Amino acid sequence: MKKIPAAAALAALTLLAQGCKSTPPPAPALMRIEVSIPASTGPRLYVTDEISGDLSIIDATAGTLLGNIHLGKRPRGIHPSPDHKTLYIALSGTPIAGPDVDESTLPPADHSADGIGIFDVTQNTLLRVIPGGSDPENFDVSKDGKQLYISNEDISAVSVLDVATGQIVKSLKIGAQPEGVKATPDGKLVYVTSEETGTIAVLDPAAGKIVATIPVGHRPRSIAFLPDGSRAYINAENDGTVVVVDTAKHKMIKAIPIGKPGVIKPMAVLLSPDARHLYVSTGRGHQVVTIDTTTDNVTGQVEAGQRPWGIALSPDAQTLYSANGPSHDVSFINLSTNTVVKKVPAGKGPWGIVALER
Repeated sequence: MKKIPAAAALAALTLLAQGCKSTPPPAPALMRIEVSIPASTGPRLYVTDEISGDLSIIDATAGTLLGNIHLGKRPRGIHPSPDHKTLYIALSGTPIAGPDVDESTLPPADHSADGIGIFDVTQNTLLRVIPGGSDPENFDVSKDGKQLYISNEDISAVSVLDVATGQIVKSLKIGAQPEGVKATPDGKLVYVTSEETGTIAVLDPAAGKIVATIPVGHRPRSIAFLPDGSRAYINAENDGTVVVVDTAKHKMIKAIPIGKPGVIKPMAVLLSPDARHLYVSTGRGHQVVTIDTTTDNVTGQVEAGQRPWGIALSPDAQTLYSANGPSHDVSFINLSTNTVVKKVPAGKGPWGIVALER
């Protein structure tokens, strides 16, 4: 196992810039940072660690950690390009702060560390870091792979990044503390959650404007669409519910209770490929919950670990993986039995997770 620090390269190549919080300096360019990862033929898991700044790579077949690659400060959101050859990873120099933390007691943000890391899956190489706006937390990739839609948490904005040029082409103000981002299946609209204001901003990328704002409950973070785009499932963390939105009407139509508010805290939502099941991580609730989307009823739950956050499905959709921050591991959940069959160590604070076929 090897771990290659990027700090030296970052320090040498960071461009000096001045600016206010809403206009951060450009993200640092990066040398190619390559690392040797043992060969494997099965699916791999890629797990961001917001504490160590690493990307953990796991052999999903063997259930073993292959290695860690240092990316930069506070990697969180992670998503593949449409061809699965590239991973994009949100990096942020804003200090970690929970909901009850007094931010005035924290060190100042290092906006020179903000950006989107571009990682070559075949070569296990961090190629470079491009601008992602201020404090990028999460994002989605456009259907054609040409744009990223990025939540900028500290300035309450959504940014549109042109991948080819590596430049932000549009930034729009939305509700406070944006996090989750998801494009509709047809790619025509983008939903962005705002935790503090409890709303969804609906972005029309072609028009370059916000076309609707939808109230959805307290602290939404994640979105999943039915394949036809008719409905969206969105967590409401502090309500202990998952809400259902009619996308044609831009209106919340129901809330699905999944546990006691404050105890069960829904975080990430993820649909099965056939859209018959919705999987929900519950953070401090320790569980991953399953919802039958034909009835919108809870049909199962399993203790996954301490604060399961990011979740992903195996390529065959038989196993669900959860990134468990405080327990520093990834759980493998057999979906036919709804049991945890393995836990693999993954750094100090696993956050986001992607599963890719080799």
